[in-house]
Amino acid sequence: MDKLNTQQIIETAQRLIVEKNSTDISMSQIAKQLNVTHAAIYKHFENKDALWLAVAQHWFDTNIINKINSQIDDAEAKSYLHDWLWQFANAKKTTFNENPLMFQLNTKYIDSNPDVLHQVLLPSYKLLDQKMNYQDAQYQKIEAIFSAFAVFALPNFSGTWNRPDYRSRFEDIWQLIEKGI
Repeated sequence: MDKLNTQQIIETAQRLIVEKNSTDISMSQIAKQLNVTHAAIYKHFENKDALWLAVAQHWFDTNIINKINSQIDDAEAKSYLHDWLWQFANAKKTTFNENPLMFQLNTKYIDSNPDVLHQVLLPSYKLLDQKMNYQDAQYQKIEAIFSAFAVFALPNFSGTWNRPDYRSRFEDIWQLIEKGI
């Protein structure tokens, strides 16, 4: 294969995960699919965990974040934040319902690790901090707002996402925090 790149490795790993319905895939299996040695993959990723994180982050960005940013008008700050959080909740719910395997892998590698989750959400924190004009270098305000909506984002609560009162529960939480925003 000519000029192996990070994106090719991530996409191949993701395809193998889906095909095998498992994350029990070796670097050698990925390398074989790409017609390279497994050492070539280590030039792009320090170890297998770094690769799995990249795969999960790519999936998260593609299936969650990119869908949100393309659906929101540039509205007044509070409305933008409300709509962004609502789209985020719905993107998580949709992926949970439509792609349970990758949702499960995302849970294992991102949602179950607070430091990694923070790292993955950092671009969204920056965007929302800027929209809200908080100028909070640590993004504590945005992180606190996200925490209020954890029931719509964390996999432990996914069993409640298809209930008929989903939207009203979201709006109830929004009303509770809106004044403090």
